[in-house]
Amino acid sequence: MKTILLAACLMLVAAEAQAVSRYDPTRMSCDRVRATIARQGAVILRYQSTRVPGLPLYDRYVRDERFCNMGEVRARAYVPSADTRSCPVYLCKRPDFERHFRRRLFPQN
Repeated sequence: MKTILLAACLMLVAAEAQAVSRYDPTRMSCDRVRATIARQGAVILRYQSTRVPGLPLYDRYVRDERFCNMGEVRARAYVPSADTRSCPVYLCKRPDFERHFRRRLFPQN
C-alpha cells in the first residue's frame, strides 16, 4: 500500500503542468495575436487600460469552445495590438439567459 501511494505521489510531481502562456498583445501584430491563440488554444493577454491609466487588464482568450469550461460559450472580444486598436479574438463567458427572457417578457417597443 505504501509503495502504491509513493508511486502515485511521484507521478504527480513528474506530471507536466498545463500552464497557460501570457502575452502582451500591444507588442504583437493582430495577425500574430490570433495565430498565437490558434496555435496554443488558450492564452492570457495582458495590456494597459486606455480609460484608466496604469490599470492592467487581462483575460483568457481561446481558439474555440473546447477550451471553455462547461456551461460557457465562446464570445467575441477585442484587444489592442501593435497595428490596430481592436483585434478580434474570443473569450469564454456564461450566457446571459435572463437578458433574453427579459427582452421577451418586457419588450422595449
